[in-house]
Amino acid sequence: MKDFWSIASALDESAVPFVVITMIASRGHAPQDPGAKAIVTENGLRWGTVGGGKVEARVIEDSKKLLSELPNRGVERPPAFAVTWNLQTDIGMTCGGEVTYVFEVHHRESWNIVVFGAGHVAQAVSRTLSTLDCSVTVIDPRPEWIEKLPQSGAAIRIKALCLPEPAQYVEKLDPRTFVVVMTQGHGSDMPILTAILKKFPDPIYLGSIGSDVKAIKIRADLKAAGIPEASISQLRCPIGLPLGSNDPSEIAISVAAELLQVRDQRKKKQSPHEAPSKT
Repeated sequence: MKDFWSIASALDESAVPFVVITMIASRGHAPQDPGAKAIVTENGLRWGTVGGGKVEARVIEDSKKLLSELPNRGVERPPAFAVTWNLQTDIGMTCGGEVTYVFEVHHRESWNIVVFGAGHVAQAVSRTLSTLDCSVTVIDPRPEWIEKLPQSGAAIRIKALCLPEPAQYVEKLDPRTFVVVMTQGHGSDMPILTAILKKFPDPIYLGSIGSDVKAIKIRADLKAAGIPEASISQLRCPIGLPLGSNDPSEIAISVAAELLQVRDQRKKKQSPHEAPSKT
């Protein structure tokens, strides 16, 4: 069991989704005794055995299916669920008997945040976010500002990209990515905002720095670019919760607080997952 705990812990620390399968009961001829465990990742069996042969192949197949659904559903899994299989009718084995397995899906969903811009406020926002359990990508066309981002300590979670055309990165965005836009100004914000709302009409989080006056201008320009009102209404501008001053450090706290608020509200809306079918 020492290897089990060390492997499970290492996978969890690395944010690698995995399934722990435990045989909790058996009747008749069974390929393993209750208590047998296995760990399955998207690449297959990682550790242990719960029977070998056809029954273990079914366990691995169902586990990989559960893991493959994670990016699409974006929901947390229940702590555990059990399935009982008849070895003849459900698995196709010649020996009779039944086995009951508990599936435990371990999935620490990665919280990805992309910050377009690396100016003074974006620097403060990135540093603040780097202390949270998230992955931060900062994009800016100016190498001198990208180089100002911290490269060690807590900010090791920051990935810095110097791209001449930041808006092109939108094609690589995942629908679950939280996006913060705070580039050099309105002219460089608009191509990014327009591209995002065209790709994701209902973004999970899209915020842009700016005053109330700038927010009106942004929304008008988005409408002129053909973005539907329903999508424009999803934009959070001014970005952040209404607290603090215009100091970059305080703006960073208000932005981080809003991101946390949206993340937690989303978690509360997540629905439970169904257990694997018996057949």
